[in-house]
Amino acid sequence: MPVQIRIPTSLRKFTEGHESVALEGATVGQVLGELHSSFPDLGGRLFDQEGGIRRFVNVYVNEDDIRFLSQLDTPLSDNDEISIIPAIAGG
Repeated sequence: MPVQIRIPTSLRKFTEGHESVALEGATVGQVLGELHSSFPDLGGRLFDQEGGIRRFVNVYVNEDDIRFLSQLDTPLSDNDEISIIPAIAGG
C-alpha cells in the first residue's frame, strides 16, 4: 500500500528536491525507515540516536500527530498521507 510522504522545503535538499515521495509500509516507522533507506542523509534529520523521532520534528498521519497515536507504531491505511514538519525556533 503506497503512502505519500510530504517533504518540507527545508528537507528537500536531502531528497533530491522531491516535494513528496510514495513508499510502502504498514506503520509510520516502516515507511520512515524506507524513506531513510532511500535518502540516507535524511535519517539524521529525522531520528535521534535511540531511533525515535527527533524532539523538534513533528510527524502527522493525515491531520493527526503521531505523538498522540502510537508514534512510530501508528498503523497506516491506503491513501494515508504522512507530513514531516520540523519545528521552527525563533523569537
